Amino acid sequence: MTNIQDPTCPVVKCILLLDSEGKRIAVKYYSQDWTTVSSQSNFEKSLWNKTKGTNARQEAEIVMFDDYIAVYKYVGDLMFYVTGSQDENELILYSVLQCFYEAVSGLLRQQIEKKTVLENLDLVLLAIDEILDGGIILETDPQLVSSRVTMRGAEGEGPSASMGGAQTFSSAFASAKEHLARSLLK
Repeated sequence: MTNIQDPTCPVVKCILLLDSEGKRIAVKYYSQDWTTVSSQSNFEKSLWNKTKGTNARQEAEIVMFDDYIAVYKYVGDLMFYVTGSQDENELILYSVLQCFYEAVSGLLRQQIEKKTVLENLDLVLLAIDEILDGGIILETDPQLVSSRVTMRGAEGEGPSASMGGAQTFSSAFASAKEHLARSLLK
């Protein structure tokens, strides 16, 4: 099967979340440019060395690195990166970066630090999967990504409509607990 991509469709090469020492926390590669873990690790370390001295704490920065465009942002002790090919639109890569950062920030209740991310790594990885699939951008709305990760509807009222109104285990348990408490108080 041949992998044919539309040249007008924006593609992300990789999305990285590194710590303040350049070590990987959550990464996803969508390109055959880095086929081994060691080549990925070398790329991450080189990119981190290139960007560690810049001040990208308030706004995201863009850098051309090894024929790739990298958009990145530092938050606390974490570095968020999104890379694309050298002819990719920087604004699109920036919107993916912002979505990733804001979705993670919302999921972690604004506690963006390495310890919190590691404790909730499942949510971070699910957010990446909701934003990108095979490097193709699926979503850039952080609220929608967060609601999908937590399996809430668009309005945040509980399970999504696609679940047919079924309750999550925790909400069903809470409902049963309330019902039991009311029946015991009668």
